Amino acid sequence: MPKGFAFGIYVLMLFVPLFWGGAFVAAEHVITEIPPLIAAAFRFLMAGLLLLIILLLSRQFKWVQFRKRWWTILLMALTGIFGYNLFFFYGLQSTTAINGSLIIATTPAIMTLGAVIIFKEQWNKYIGLGIVLSFIGVIVVLTDGKLATLFQLEFNKGDLLFLLALVCWVSHGLLGRRVMQEVSALVTTTISTLVGAILLMAVTLPKVSEWQLLMTMSKQSWLEMLFMIICSSVLAFLLWNYGVQKIGAAQASIYLNLVPINTALLAVFVYGSPLLISQIVGMLIVIVGVYFVTIHQHLINQSKY
Repeated sequence: MPKGFAFGIYVLMLFVPLFWGGAFVAAEHVITEIPPLIAAAFRFLMAGLLLLIILLLSRQFKWVQFRKRWWTILLMALTGIFGYNLFFFYGLQSTTAINGSLIIATTPAIMTLGAVIIFKEQWNKYIGLGIVLSFIGVIVVLTDGKLATLFQLEFNKGDLLFLLALVCWVSHGLLGRRVMQEVSALVTTTISTLVGAILLMAVTLPKVSEWQLLMTMSKQSWLEMLFMIICSSVLAFLLWNYGVQKIGAAQASIYLNLVPINTALLAVFVYGSPLLISQIVGMLIVIVGVYFVTIHQHLINQSKY
């Protein structure tokens, strides 16, 4: 693989937390007009149909490859699209956003551990340092620098649901690492998104009155929904799966720590939210951590050749 091409993957992966961070900001307003699970079901259904059109036009689908890994792709849909959204939104009804965010923030460390154990992905002191630094930075951002907040947290059944959401997302990443050894990122993303959307639809379809609220959404919410469909679902999931395929689950997962950073920045620029000094410090710590796991690791690998 050419050096420039390899480095380009790390640059492309920066769009994943940007788009997912934007989804949090957009969804925060959308769910004031429609229920969260309705928003998730509609978002992924539209994204799945758009991906299907792209897949058919690209003619990348190969039945022989899909037949070997169809059950793994279905598990990706069950965990990363259906399970994660279900547990995430129901978890929010029973616990605080900061509790849930802190639990989800452990994803890179757990996914890295899984990738090292299962797939024998690379591990060294720089990766470990990067994971620790980025996790500390996320905590600083989430707590606004008031680390005493951590000792005041109370855990409840909602946190258990967030732990299940965490298990779902880690499983989705590790399953993707396995399946995309034989199936393209486009095929994997399309099928898993469509199946996940169908499962979400099955749960929400009985709530006819809630689906009717789609017709009453404001222009702003429709624009935000369009962003979530095209950028946060189609492009972000394609790039995420492509990154997992090319650089591994361990290095790809570290980019998730940039999600709260981008969420905070977008909230500042889009909605005029205040930006605290503690948040800036936390952001810088996260960026240094991401650097050690990705760019620094890339430079070390290149120096060996």
